[in-house]
Amino acid sequence: MDINEDSVEGLDSTFLAEVEGGSGVKVSACYQCRKCTNGCPVTFAMDLVPDQVMHYIQLGWREPVLASDTIWVCAACETCTTRCPNEVDIARTMDFLKQTVVRGKTGAAQKKVRTFHQVFLDDIRKRGRVFEAGLMQHYMLRSGEALTKLKDLSILEELRLGWTLYRKGRLSLLPQGIKGKKEVRELFDLKSGNRQ
Repeated sequence: MDINEDSVEGLDSTFLAEVEGGSGVKVSACYQCRKCTNGCPVTFAMDLVPDQVMHYIQLGWREPVLASDTIWVCAACETCTTRCPNEVDIARTMDFLKQTVVRGKTGAAQKKVRTFHQVFLDDIRKRGRVFEAGLMQHYMLRSGEALTKLKDLSILEELRLGWTLYRKGRLSLLPQGIKGKKEVRELFDLKSGNRQ
């Protein structure tokens, strides 16, 4: 992503405050030591490395940050957070940025990752836990992967794998409930501001 940091065009002076207020992370404490980036195991797949994301937030570069692959590629392993000498929770910031994109209903750089992210959260909201078989069905349908896999017949390999997992007791065909579904839903409502 080519950005001229000397340009003030496209800057959003409220972006830093929005991220810090919404995530609870003091992004302004980042002083660009690059320990986060040097420890990150997935920088090879990122268009902006973690310290650049923090810097761009500080500068107010909303669009390049929210349109980046990085927020969707982040594995949330928290290596960056652990290595930060100022205890900036970069993984939490990345999660907040994902949620900002989802709430804004704007396009994501990694559309399939965004779709998986949303299906995963919807499943937890609905059941209180993930039901893997249902999760993959919903993902395949919403992302368009089902049609692609039907066309090239790679769905057969998926079905064989599913059957093997089922036979070995590693895949359930029926979802299991949990106690406390109401409390999980309340957490989602509280986070989205829909609490009644």
